[in-house]
Amino acid sequence: MTDPITFTVPDMTCGHCEAAIRGALAKELPGADIDIDLQSHRVTVAGDRSTAEKAIREAGYTPEAAQL
Repeated sequence: MTDPITFTVPDMTCGHCEAAIRGALAKELPGADIDIDLQSHRVTVAGDRSTAEKAIREAGYTPEAAQL
């Protein structure tokens, strides 16, 4: 099992953004647990960090390492 990775995505501002990011992550990391908190702009996903980051970028958003 892979440890979850959390990103802050400051340009994720609406439900459409959330859906686009969720879809991109699900495509690149099938079956991964994905948790998105729109209010805090946090995306948590289990899987490979570079793959997750690439998926978010390709969806048009800017993932940053989350400060926990």
